[in-house]
Amino acid sequence: MKRLTPHHIYTLQPYQSARRIGLTGRIYLNANESPWSSTIKYQHTNLNRYPEFQSSVLLNKYAQYSNTSINNLLITRGADEGIELLIRAFCVPKNDKIMFFPPTYDMYAVIANIYNIKKKIIPILSNFQLDLINIKKYINNVKLIYICNPNNPTGNFFLKKDIISILDMIPQTTLLIIDEAYVDFSIKNSFVPQLNKYSNLVVLRTLSKAFGLSALRCGFVLSNSNIINVLKKVSAPYPIATPVSDLAIKSLQLENIKCVQKNILQITSNKDLLVKELQSFSCVDHVFPSKTNFILVKFFRSDVIFQHFLLHGIIVRDQSCKIGLSNCVRISIGTINECQDLIKVLRMFKGKKDIR
Repeated sequence: MKRLTPHHIYTLQPYQSARRIGLTGRIYLNANESPWSSTIKYQHTNLNRYPEFQSSVLLNKYAQYSNTSINNLLITRGADEGIELLIRAFCVPKNDKIMFFPPTYDMYAVIANIYNIKKKIIPILSNFQLDLINIKKYINNVKLIYICNPNNPTGNFFLKKDIISILDMIPQTTLLIIDEAYVDFSIKNSFVPQLNKYSNLVVLRTLSKAFGLSALRCGFVLSNSNIINVLKKVSAPYPIATPVSDLAIKSLQLENIKCVQKNILQITSNKDLLVKELQSFSCVDHVFPSKTNFILVKFFRSDVIFQHFLLHGIIVRDQSCKIGLSNCVRISIGTINECQDLIKVLRMFKGKKDIR
């Protein structure tokens, strides 16, 4: 296999998704999923026919939701496929490079490695904002720039003026991609309104987070029609299964959107409660502000706390190996009962005053 497989694939470290890691428990707070199951049902039986390349009904529904045109939209298998299609369409292996800002979503690096694309990595500052000085210094000849906004796993938005300054400095031959997987939790901060001003701006969206449809794998690329048409060239012939588009269409009905908005308010309330409780523990160094459905928590000994949660069936996400995030754990916001259970389990940790 070593002789058969290209070196960059043989040495590839795949993305370690929550399911791929394989930890099991009774409460899952490790994948930023919605704690509530969707009640949307699939009813059709026309599975003997291939689906539309791009569902016209779904395009219209999401265009209405996002206040864009159907010509500015591409439906993808989650935002992950959008990340990949952009590299596939616009980057030449071993020649072009992308830029991103860790700690952030790992798939930007993983997909670049799969396609043998060079990477320019500029870590964010200690205040979790963009390092504009070094971005400007190394921006030359970068083809794609990925910004996760709000950022995962830090949970914060980057300053809008900083992102605008990057847009103003880069040439038309460089695309700025803003990954808005979590923007529904604070929709006013979306960069979609800027699409009409910047022809090299791309926005990624998904139904996995606020809409509670992680299993559906349905996302969207939003950009100008020229970029969308190039992405269509490299897309799979039938990227979106009929059941997926049907369920996505139902999720974008007004009645369900109101339910999603209600759930967002509940997540915010649960998050506020969880943050307040966590701040009372001596084993907690800091709870970082978050505009998403998760929080990043710095413990005095995250490895001990992680194992304590695991022992009691609560699965969280260890982030301590990421740059600048030593002793940090990411916790998805669950139901009120799940949040209270997590606090109860943390209170059971007898050594909480001794791990400083």
